[in-house]
Amino acid sequence: MPDIIFLVIALIAGVSMAIQGSLNSVLGKIAGLWEATFVVHIIATILVAIIIFILNLDKGDFTNLVNAPWYTYLGGALNVIILYGVVISIPQLGVANATTAIIVGQVTTAVIIDHFGFWGLDSVAFHWIKLVGVGLLAFGARLLLSTR
Repeated sequence: MPDIIFLVIALIAGVSMAIQGSLNSVLGKIAGLWEATFVVHIIATILVAIIIFILNLDKGDFTNLVNAPWYTYLGGALNVIILYGVVISIPQLGVANATTAIIVGQVTTAVIIDHFGFWGLDSVAFHWIKLVGVGLLAFGARLLLSTR
């Protein structure tokens, strides 16, 4: 597939994240932070089960899970941290500020992961221009925060 398709998919994921964070924060105010986190994960689990078992959209094989390195399962724990962080930060900072801070953290970490090729991922060389990009992103985040 052309790269543009993947960029559009990533853009949709970003839009979804901002909407999801907002909705999760509202749910957290109503039901509580951990309760909202729990309910959101249950709904996600049900949706994924439908996709795998009813719609049969996944052609994977659960038996391959035993071959995965132990650290690949940390994604579930990180998902709880992410969701909790979003739910608690958006009401305090606003959607734009919280999402911008999240993106700065994501991009900074992603540049490091790319450069070192952590966890067996292909290495993507670090260039000074990426440092400028991350710096501008952080500066933009600071500008957003200064308008609070």
